[in-house]
Amino acid sequence: MEHTPYLKWLCCKPKPMADLARVQAALLEWFAREGRDLPWRSTRDPYAILVAEVMLQQTQVDRVVPKYHAWLERFPTLSDLAAASRADAIRAWQGLGYNRRAVRLHAIACQVVDECAGELPRSVEGLLRLTGVGHYTAGAVACFAYEQPVAMVDTNVRRVLSRVFCVEPGNVEAMAKSVIPEGGAWAWGQALMDLGATVCRAAQPLCLICPLLQDCGGPRHHPRRHTASGEFRVSNRYVRGRILDELRQLSVGACLTKANLAERVGGRSDMIEALAAEGLLEIDADEGVHLPE
Repeated sequence: MEHTPYLKWLCCKPKPMADLARVQAALLEWFAREGRDLPWRSTRDPYAILVAEVMLQQTQVDRVVPKYHAWLERFPTLSDLAAASRADAIRAWQGLGYNRRAVRLHAIACQVVDECAGELPRSVEGLLRLTGVGHYTAGAVACFAYEQPVAMVDTNVRRVLSRVFCVEPGNVEAMAKSVIPEGGAWAWGQALMDLGATVCRAAQPLCLICPLLQDCGGPRHHPRRHTASGEFRVSNRYVRGRILDELRQLSVGACLTKANLAERVGGRSDMIEALAAEGLLEIDADEGVHLPE
């Protein structure tokens, strides 16, 4: 009997065919009982799922949930977002950090309205043609909106699959699709993410309550790097956020001089220039700085 592709990537003891089916059943049963109640899981609207996926990049779930609701209330559809200004998107993003994501979402909305009649493509290939959409985001929309059998590998999924199937982390993408249960891609992807976020954690994994304990090859610990709050307050990320928060407080049409703004954020005029190059703010000929309208 021919083995499934995932066996080619095992680096521990070989697992018989029955183990894959057992892993799939155990994880899906666990997810049915313990899966998190997240708002983007109750919809198959590709736009809403795109918003959630972009917000969840480098941001914790509990911070995303209220911003997700607020964003969709402000921009209910891709067309609504495309009709708004880039400045509107940046203002609505306040509190999430990594503000380039707001600009990227706005650009995607404009492109979809202009080139795709306002509808996000259904295929991974079509989604990848959108500016700023990578393989993970394309896969997430294809799977979670259109329920296609696509594997998404984020940090949590990589950790779970690497541990359970004894696959080197760098080889997870090559085998991830081969372990998706037939007809169950949506639940499988969500279950892997939940298990990695709540049980199969990077530090102090809760192995004794893991539904996959019987089959797991064992956790591989990767120590976390902690950043002191003092270090963060002088980091580029912190300064970038300060600059945009100063501009968000301005009324429409108002601006700050570049010198004044730099003074407010510790003299970091270099970071003002960097944000302008990324399209997150604009600098007028007379050195007035404002959000891009």
